[in-house]
Amino acid sequence: MDNCIFCKIVQGDIPSKKVYEDENVLAFNDLHPVSPVHVLIIPKVHFENVHAMSASEEGLAALNAMFRALPEIVRLVGLEEKGFRLINNCGIAAGQSVMHAHFHLIGGRSLGTKIL
Repeated sequence: MDNCIFCKIVQGDIPSKKVYEDENVLAFNDLHPVSPVHVLIIPKVHFENVHAMSASEEGLAALNAMFRALPEIVRLVGLEEKGFRLINNCGIAAGQSVMHAHFHLIGGRSLGTKIL
């Protein structure tokens, strides 16, 4: 998508601090972290959200690629032993501010048991 900030990051038009990249997935540090480790994990193909991804074979393949990359991303940011939270906001009402499917990998401190 021409006006999608994450698509522009994938294309290299906007710089990011990459943590991981393969042919299907890009992970980079969030510009406004809520924790010492806050990485965004995105598919390189544009999908508006994970609900849209689940509606097609291409989307399901992209989700699969993201979850296959997760262990390596976790290792690269040093959260293997410390634990982490993986969050997806799906839709504006759920807090999704960039309409390109993504997960937030958060950790590096005690997160407690409550999400909010």
